[in-house]
Amino acid sequence: MQGRLSAWLVKHRLVHRSLGFDYQGIETLQIKPEDWHSIAVILYVYGYNYLRSQCAYDVAPGGLLASVYHLTRIQYGVDQPEEVCIKVFAPRENPIITSVFWIWKSADFQERESYDMLGIYYDNHPRLKRILMPESWIGWPLRKDYIAPNFYEIQDAH
Repeated sequence: MQGRLSAWLVKHRLVHRSLGFDYQGIETLQIKPEDWHSIAVILYVYGYNYLRSQCAYDVAPGGLLASVYHLTRIQYGVDQPEEVCIKVFAPRENPIITSVFWIWKSADFQERESYDMLGIYYDNHPRLKRILMPESWIGWPLRKDYIAPNFYEIQDAH
């Protein structure tokens, strides 16, 4: 089932994939990493002026990594603002997604956290460095195939 934004993107020949709606009825779209920056600018101009949240997750061990953006159209006099969820999937080997910091400043710490925990490199981010882990930390702790350094099984503890 195609939502309102997906139909608008099709009408303007913008490449995307509709992923349907979540449990709250929010439209979810998949955008390719190479198309993300231009579509993000278009969405901002279209009225999605608020980045409510950005997060990332590991889709499957050895699989893709996903960067998720929740965008909202904030307008005066509107009680139920229009929302959309954008998912950008990147390959595990070299996960590069263009940063949207220059469009939505609230992406700053959120993209840094996704970089720190999952190793997604946000191209053109002004301060992309670790935010939670020390700079000397090796690896990406929220990846499903991550092995903690000096990890001991509980049965080895005694």
